Amino acid sequence: MSLRSGIRDSFIAGIVLVTPLVITLYVLQLLSGFAFQVIDPVVQGTSLASYTANVEVVARVIAALLIVFIITALGFLAQKKTGQRLFGSLGRSVTLIPIFRTVYTTVRQISKSFSSAETSYDSLVLVEFPRKNVYTIGLITSESPNEVSEVAGATVYNVFLPSSPNPASGRLVLVPEDEIHEVDLSVRQGMGLLMTTGAGSERSGPVPAAVDMSPEAAVQSLEQRAPDESEMDDRS
Repeated sequence: MSLRSGIRDSFIAGIVLVTPLVITLYVLQLLSGFAFQVIDPVVQGTSLASYTANVEVVARVIAALLIVFIITALGFLAQKKTGQRLFGSLGRSVTLIPIFRTVYTTVRQISKSFSSAETSYDSLVLVEFPRKNVYTIGLITSESPNEVSEVAGATVYNVFLPSSPNPASGRLVLVPEDEIHEVDLSVRQGMGLLMTTGAGSERSGPVPAAVDMSPEAAVQSLEQRAPDESEMDDRS
């Protein structure tokens, strides 16, 4: 093995080793940043640090536990008839304000879609996006409105296409039923593929030996695909 090949193989091995760690740290950074955006205002508003000898970490832990307790208590109350009437009246009052109505209604619909027992992502689907023969992982959220199905002339479903490596964001596409492909892939496997940009595929095997993956082969392939100058002149 030449020195050049050894350096290249060592670099690739290092990339394979470091990439999962970097992605994990990136995801944890996103989650911790979001958590601090919620926790820090509580710490500052309640002056918790003054009760913990100005130890910021302890104050944040107490604030996090306090938030969890309040959310749990509100959820428990919302399941009772008294809570349903109370929060129902509050929700109707908010919808009377034009500026808040659109935002509140949209967020409430999203929350219901994720908490509803009817909306369970038991499996993933594949849709051809952004073009034919290119498949994208999707999650069926619900059936599209009847007006959409009437225009398409078929049953249409709302499919959420998570992005990679952050599957929390993505886009919504409306796909006819006959263009949705079922796949024997669990949600966990699909999320793993997205978060690792495909590097975490459990079923992916090694590249066949017959396939030359060297940079020289890639350059040669590009040169073969590039149109000849004379052909371009003839086309023009």
